[in-house]
Amino acid sequence: MSARAQRKASEEIVEPWPRGISREPELSIGQLVERLKAEFPAITQSKVRFLEDKGLVVPARTSAGYRKYSQADLERLRYVLASQRDSYSPLDVIRDQLRALDAGHEVSRRRTAQVVASEGKVVSLGNRRSIPAADLADLTGCELAAIERYVSLGLVTPDIAGYFPSRSVQVILQIRELESLGVDARTLRSVRHGAERSADLIDQTVLSQTPRDRAIDRERQNSRRLELGERFAQLHHEMLRVALSQLTDGGV
Repeated sequence: MSARAQRKASEEIVEPWPRGISREPELSIGQLVERLKAEFPAITQSKVRFLEDKGLVVPARTSAGYRKYSQADLERLRYVLASQRDSYSPLDVIRDQLRALDAGHEVSRRRTAQVVASEGKVVSLGNRRSIPAADLADLTGCELAAIERYVSLGLVTPDIAGYFPSRSVQVILQIRELESLGVDARTLRSVRHGAERSADLIDQTVLSQTPRDRAIDRERQNSRRLELGERFAQLHHEMLRVALSQLTDGGV
């Protein structure tokens, strides 16, 4: 390739997203976490390393092997964490969005569910941790009778006051999607039981790693639970793909 062609090719290379922000590696992983703490209190160094393992951020390395992050890395991580928090987007989806942004495409991020209820009021999930059945029905487009059926099947569970965890919105949307594909909701109880068993195992693991002679750091424990939960979900995803490939390959 001629020098002119090489210059032209280099000019056509699109700068990774975000653009126009310093890429000078100047922040240690500890400094990076401190910058993110105000907006994402549960962020930890292990969480950042986990996101790096998933290819969502690629820090520079010093000659001694220490990670160094730029302002662009900081903004990239902020995008990932906000997408997880606000839209419940899985990491695979966020990775695809970042690749699209890197390629110079526009990306429409999923917004928090917001609808106009039958009474004419705007219903939004916002930052609420629990919601009443009526709002759950409005946010999912599901009849109350259907929600009651999911409760009877043990797929979603309200508290003693009749409020549901906010993530029940995504659970019901997934259930309805599977039903539309021909899956009987009654068969999904095994999925719920498997999730609960995994949660118990994660909790036992976190508690076993907490020194008995030190005050419990609930924030650190919760962050560790979330990190392990993501890894369990990824493991389940990969094992399911292996099982399906064995079916499509005739059991070989």
